[in-house]
Amino acid sequence: MDIVLFLKAAVMGIVEGLTEFLPISSTGHLILANALMDFGGSAGAEKAKVFEIAIQTGAIFAVILVYLQRIKDTVTGLRTDPVAQRFALNVIIGFLPAVVMGLMLGKLVKEHLFTPTVVATTFIIGGFFIMLAEKLTARYQTSRVESMDDMTPLDALKVGLVQCLALVPGTSRSGATIIGGMLMGLSRKTATDYSFFLGIPTLVGAGAYSLYKERALLSLADLPLFLTGLVFAFLSAWVCVRWLIRYVSSHNFMPFAWYRIAFGVLILVTSHLGWITWAE
Repeated sequence: MDIVLFLKAAVMGIVEGLTEFLPISSTGHLILANALMDFGGSAGAEKAKVFEIAIQTGAIFAVILVYLQRIKDTVTGLRTDPVAQRFALNVIIGFLPAVVMGLMLGKLVKEHLFTPTVVATTFIIGGFFIMLAEKLTARYQTSRVESMDDMTPLDALKVGLVQCLALVPGTSRSGATIIGGMLMGLSRKTATDYSFFLGIPTLVGAGAYSLYKERALLSLADLPLFLTGLVFAFLSAWVCVRWLIRYVSSHNFMPFAWYRIAFGVLILVTSHLGWITWAE
């Protein structure tokens, strides 16, 4: 047993769980963590890519646990409750664009955009978009949609289309859906809650598809390593989700905007000066 490799897997899981639902890009942080720790060199480059996608499932289990009662109410009410039916429909509508775009462009994106330079650039751009959304929200101080139950199928489709931007690493799936939702009239809490629920089919689907597609690379001997990442992703995500739900009730996302910009600049500067080799 390679203890160092398992420690790296645990760190990757923690990074995934802490960043998946914050508007700072889990994929971007995983790429950078991989570059710093050379996780791909230890586990194998192709296997490491599958690992990064698969452990997202661990993070989404945390959302399922936190929102378990709402999920139960929705499932049990599907046959008779119009509110549950509309909510389920909105999640499906929001999920579909990512499926279509992922199947069409996923391979191309992985081949050309999964680099630290792209991540750093999208970090910075995303930070400025968060600032824009917060300034507009502060100026007009009105939200058209105050609850997920008030969302229309068109609202769901718009957020789903914005979620497709997260195909570009460093953009942040949660950032795109939360900030995009706010710009479209959803309250900060509604946009955050819907982003969580939209992540359930998106991340579970991506993880299952990646494991199936790359099954030839994997064996039972890889199971302990993957389980390590899943467990640590679940634990750290559970802490993060519960914290974020409380945070959005009384705070804005400006700190995350400044973090994205500062971190993106740090990557570009250290790479340009040769202080850190952010491997591609």
